[in-house]
Amino acid sequence: MIHILKANEDHVKGIRKVCSDGNWATYREIYAKEYIERVIEEFYNEERILKEVTTSNREWGGYFVAIDKGEVIGAGGGGMIGDNEGELYVLYLDPTRRNEGIGTLLLEAITQQQKEEFHAGKQWVSVQKGNEKGIPFYEARGFVFEREQDGYGNKEDEDYRSLRYYRFI
Repeated sequence: MIHILKANEDHVKGIRKVCSDGNWATYREIYAKEYIERVIEEFYNEERILKEVTTSNREWGGYFVAIDKGEVIGAGGGGMIGDNEGELYVLYLDPTRRNEGIGTLLLEAITQQQKEEFHAGKQWVSVQKGNEKGIPFYEARGFVFEREQDGYGNKEDEDYRSLRYYRFI
C-alpha cells in the first residue's frame, strides 16, 4: 500500500534517487546530457535535499514522499509565490511506477497543504516544452496553459523552453 507523508531525514537518499532517475527518464530525449547532469547536481544533491526536508515555510512547503514497502517511489514539493498563489516546484516518480496514481496522490497532498496552510486559491506549474509525460498529466488535472518562457537555468548557448500552466484550487 502506498503512503503519502511529509519527508524527513530518512527519505533523503530515496528522494535523490527518485528525482535523479525521474529526471533522466523524462528529459533524456529533450535535453543535452550536460544540462540534465547540471540540474541534478544543483537540485538533487543530498546536502540540498537534507536542508529541504528539514525546512518548511510559505516559500517552500517541504518535500512530500510516496512510500511503498519502506521505499521512496515518488517525491514532490511546492510553495507560495504570492499572497494566494502556490506553485508546484518538483514532482517525480520512480520511472517504473508510472500510471499507478502516485503522481496524483502527491499533487493532492501538496495542493491540500497550499490550500489549508497557506490559503492558496491558484496553483502554478512549469513544464518543460516537449515533456510528453508531464504535459498530459497536468492538463488532465485541470491545469491550463498560459504562456511559454525561457527554461530555468539556460546558459547562453541553450534555448530550452518552459510552459507555464495554472489552475484554480
